[in-house]
Amino acid sequence: MPSPASADSEPAAGRLLKLLCLFWLAGMATRITILAVPPVIPLIRHDLQMTETEVGALIGLPLLTWALAAVPGSLLIARFGATVCLTAGVAITGLAAACRGAAPDVWLLYLATLVMGFGIAITHPAVPTLVQQWLPHRIGLGAAVYTNGMMIGIALGPALTIPLVLPLAEQSWRLDLLAWAAPVLLTALLFLLVLPRSHGQARAAASTGRHWWPDWKNPLLWLLGLTFGCNNAVFYGTNAFLPEYLIGIGRADITAPALAAMNGGQLVASTLLLVAAEHVQRRTWPYLVFGPASLAGVLAILWASGGWVVAAAGLLGFSLSVTFVVTFALLPVLSLPDEIHRMSAGMFTIGFCCAVVLPIVCGVLWDLTGRSWTAFVPLGACAVTLTVLGVVLSLHRPPVMAAAGS
Repeated sequence: MPSPASADSEPAAGRLLKLLCLFWLAGMATRITILAVPPVIPLIRHDLQMTETEVGALIGLPLLTWALAAVPGSLLIARFGATVCLTAGVAITGLAAACRGAAPDVWLLYLATLVMGFGIAITHPAVPTLVQQWLPHRIGLGAAVYTNGMMIGIALGPALTIPLVLPLAEQSWRLDLLAWAAPVLLTALLFLLVLPRSHGQARAAASTGRHWWPDWKNPLLWLLGLTFGCNNAVFYGTNAFLPEYLIGIGRADITAPALAAMNGGQLVASTLLLVAAEHVQRRTWPYLVFGPASLAGVLAILWASGGWVVAAAGLLGFSLSVTFVVTFALLPVLSLPDEIHRMSAGMFTIGFCCAVVLPIVCGVLWDLTGRSWTAFVPLGACAVTLTVLGVVLSLHRPPVMAAAGS
């Protein structure tokens, strides 16, 4: 049942703007603390004496939590409603992210990261549910704005940590992580004060209470999850190992520009998609163009030099953003309204299970061979798989269309 906006009428302009801003903030809050880590990995690794495999685990832990807690998140939504879960998830994320800066050893750092990941995992199935409830006539716009907020959160940490936040934090990675947790905590407070609440949401939660477990036999669920997982694996794996790779080849000076280009490319693509969403939705060509382009970006990072590495990182970020937004937008399009929360839970479980393995595999390859370029081999393979699965996914028909055609 759509709530608080009625499914029978468009929301007023002011209410629409308010809801879009809330979705944007939710997207930002789910990513800003995650991507604040890669720029300070060399400092963390030196301070806590971590191996490259442990670095890969640190990057992969949030993804593991997102995978393991996605289905419980669907259950919580069915029991308490999506609004409560969104507010609680953002609050947990901010508190745990701040606690990372106080971790005295790698194990407590891992623990705080796991709790932070659990908070984000609660928000993941909540957002598509609320997009359908609050903006039943503007689902595509709501999804695009939410993903744009995610891209802003992704871009801010890598772009601003080295040139701005670290100098203000006196080169302390602990104070840096605390600083990036502050916007999330403020967002949680804002949600507590202004998020819409209604009896309709409680009724909607009750009506879906018996339907929270994903249908693991649904081929579409696996196709969404694997496509989503390949996209995320390439992105998080590259963010994890690009700084150490550039330091290893003697080009630490381009670490900040390369990370900024990669994550800035994501932001540019996401912003363009705000006005072009209808032209790429359910189309095959974005996967045929930007899947191979992401592979080209990975290869160019290894083979190019100087400014061309920065350009390659920008190409990779732009390409992955397009395929991410297109894949994420297919979730509400290809799902029935009362199935979105459990379909999203299944997609995130499969997708992040794939994504969590890759950074660890990359780190293990690097440790075993002693050659930094081997860490990028699994990422190239994922780019190829993303292209193939994305094309197949784009050919699926929405359930309403399938019913109409029967």
